[in-house]
Amino acid sequence: MARIAKKTKRYPSDLTDEEWAEIAPLMPKPGRRGRPREIEFREVINAVRYLVRSGCGWRMLPIHFGPWQTVYGWFRELARRFLFQTIHDLAVMVDRERAGREVSPSAGVIDSQSVKAPAAGGTRGYDAGKKIVGRKRHIAVDTDGRLLMVHLTPADISDSAGAQVILDGIRKRWPWVKHLFAEGAYDRLQLMDKAA
Repeated sequence: MARIAKKTKRYPSDLTDEEWAEIAPLMPKPGRRGRPREIEFREVINAVRYLVRSGCGWRMLPIHFGPWQTVYGWFRELARRFLFQTIHDLAVMVDRERAGREVSPSAGVIDSQSVKAPAAGGTRGYDAGKKIVGRKRHIAVDTDGRLLMVHLTPADISDSAGAQVILDGIRKRWPWVKHLFAEGAYDRLQLMDKAA
């Protein structure tokens, strides 16, 4: 019965065996000293995916993922090691290759979106153009729409200022990008100076 329960997905957000096989080699190896691990990394990733999809808090995590404190501790450690960023970047490259494109993008599109946000969630600003109090998402995608970078700011930060951070990130994570497309709201000269 235990083997059957392990093979079945408990939640729609759980990893399939194929997905786990692709990311399992990226997980940290157990240390040679100390206490053996009591939790499987697959369960940690399943728990994070569950949290993202359901929107619940850490303390509301179903018990069969393990104690929420343990899962949260491993989530912090994996985030500190940039594991989630690495998984994202590899997934983008694999998807591009499956679509018959070059693995790394050579062109991208920059844009931003202002969204309403509650005061309790952190800093927010007023976007006078859209008349929204909240935050702004500055994003860069490849020409097929795959997310390359995202940067969150208060809504009162201009598109051009947010794009500066995106350009820095793209240069580090996607150095092969040579062309960027942006709408008229961006200061063309400022972006070209930064890109140069």
